[in-house]
Amino acid sequence: MPVQFAAKRLGKELNKIQNGLPPGIELVSADNLEEWLLDIRVLDNNPLYLNETYRLKFRFSQSYPIEPPEVVFVKQADRPIPIHPHIYSNGIICLDLLGQQGWSPVQSVESVCMSLQSMLTGNTKNERPPGDEEFVRGNKQRPKDIEFYYHDNTV
Repeated sequence: MPVQFAAKRLGKELNKIQNGLPPGIELVSADNLEEWLLDIRVLDNNPLYLNETYRLKFRFSQSYPIEPPEVVFVKQADRPIPIHPHIYSNGIICLDLLGQQGWSPVQSVESVCMSLQSMLTGNTKNERPPGDEEFVRGNKQRPKDIEFYYHDNTV
């Protein structure tokens, strides 16, 4: 039953996405209902992200949308990992919306992309999270299994 629900929900989201996304968000690939790639751009003149495009990878469990998707930034030659106090250099994002506590089934791929756009737009700090190097070097967990402590809502 949950697998059918996830597939039905993702099918609806994909149909909506294929009919148009907000400015600065583009579907790259959605060949299956397990992993999608999307590109996002910051649309204002924030000098930290001006003229950059960032690649997001969404991974969906069979419990989507009850459980949040796993979302990370993916580095490619022309797609850097954005520098932000809540984005680790390996692409893992510390955002309550992507964790069990902050997630709601009313969220969607589109709303997550818009939230990340907004998070980047409002950022003025050209820095990684504290302990980035140690975290990246030592982390063996998938993003969905990491229990972040959300303590800084100002960024």
